[in-house]
Amino acid sequence: MTAVSPQRLAKVFVEVSDTLVDEFDLIEFLHMLTLRAAELAAASVVGLVLANQHGQLQFMAGSREEARLLELFQLQNDEGPCLDAFRTGGTVVDTDLSAAVGRWPHFAPHAVAAGFRYVYAFPLRLRAQVIGALNVFGVDDGRLLGDDDIPIVQALADLASIAILQERSISRGEELTVQLQSALNSRIVIEQAKGAIAQNSGVSVDEAFTLIRGYARSNNQRLVDVAHAIVTDLASIPDFARPIR
Repeated sequence: MTAVSPQRLAKVFVEVSDTLVDEFDLIEFLHMLTLRAAELAAASVVGLVLANQHGQLQFMAGSREEARLLELFQLQNDEGPCLDAFRTGGTVVDTDLSAAVGRWPHFAPHAVAAGFRYVYAFPLRLRAQVIGALNVFGVDDGRLLGDDDIPIVQALADLASIAILQERSISRGEELTVQLQSALNSRIVIEQAKGAIAQNSGVSVDEAFTLIRGYARSNNQRLVDVAHAIVTDLASIPDFARPIR
């Protein structure tokens, strides 16, 4: 981890904690979490996956588009650090991808070919309950995180778990299932909106998401509501209806 001042670290945790309020935007929160984890770890990309009602992991947020592609490859091949962290509830620490072919015969060569060298995976957990995983990927040689840094990133993952599970002290499994499935459905709409804006405006998918996120924030709207408007009635949002030059 690059040197992060105690003041900056405290600010990150305050920012994350401040989102745990009534009617907070879960998708926006998860995306912000991946950006802050990438900042703290000086990582190339950070991805986050959640389990649906069938216990199957699905991509939810990433600091960059590459995160989505890496996570989807893991899920499609049923192997990789995010699945290990989710299934065991333990952290995957400082794994050299070039030496992990025996562990992940499909994913490790794919990640190395994409330019990544090291990976960490942190379970999203609250006590014994594991609901997803946070992956940290790096392109440089050497460790991304020191021994003292790993608990910090795990603490961010734990905060994410609290945010997802809070909803007025969810007590029954079916309530949690409905909540997680709603978030996963929202992610699908957002991916569709990103593609629509990227095509309409001639920008990258990452840039499209930045535009959508910025519009939602400046207009005090939920990210998923803006995405739904883009997908169903693009003309209702003049800022996006005309191509951006």
